[in-house]
Amino acid sequence: MKYKRILLKLSGEALMGHQNHGIDPVRLNEYATEIKEIQKTGTEIAIVIGGGNIFRGVSGASKGMDRVQADYMGMLATVINGLALQSALENNDVPTRLQTAIKIEAIAEPFIKRRATRHLEKGRVVIFGSGTGNPYFTTDSAAVLRAIEINADVILKGTRVDGIYNEDPEKNKSAVKFDKLSFDEVLKKGLKIMDTTAFTLSQENKLPIIVFDMNTKGNLIRIIKGENIGTRVDL
Repeated sequence: MKYKRILLKLSGEALMGHQNHGIDPVRLNEYATEIKEIQKTGTEIAIVIGGGNIFRGVSGASKGMDRVQADYMGMLATVINGLALQSALENNDVPTRLQTAIKIEAIAEPFIKRRATRHLEKGRVVIFGSGTGNPYFTTDSAAVLRAIEINADVILKGTRVDGIYNEDPEKNKSAVKFDKLSFDEVLKKGLKIMDTTAFTLSQENKLPIIVFDMNTKGNLIRIIKGENIGTRVDL
């Protein structure tokens, strides 16, 4: 396998499936099945999920809510998604631990780097909930931060698009897909794949990012095996 330890970043919206909000059990089970397949190869898997299918802090703040309160609500939404994914994985016989940056000890472990690393070494999937635990930081930033802390080989950003394009391919059918980009090229071209804080943190720590279509069955295992799926951003 090409990667020993990965961090998989999923958006909250991805869990909606064909619904307008919430969590689609069918989509959730599809993801759990895909994750199980790579877990069986011995690849160590950590996961960060967004919360946009339930609540998005920036959206709440734009409607007059206090930004800090709204962001904490968004963090709790990621914990709900984490619990749902944990349940789906365990239903597929995948040992899983949920760790959160905010202490909610009745339902999850507090995030402790050494404990997370030990879980990974024992073959457990570790889900990191509640972002960084701080307002004003996105789950993209949380994903990069956790990936660095656990010494992941790569960040796999699962989306509904099969890579990075020069324009939005859902709006422009003539948009051109990039197979590989450097961090500098992404900045020069003004491509938006993560928020600036997350992207800069990834660049400074030489942590590659692969953007791919999570909804195409088999993509995840193909990436782990070293196939060129999606778009790779590297030095």
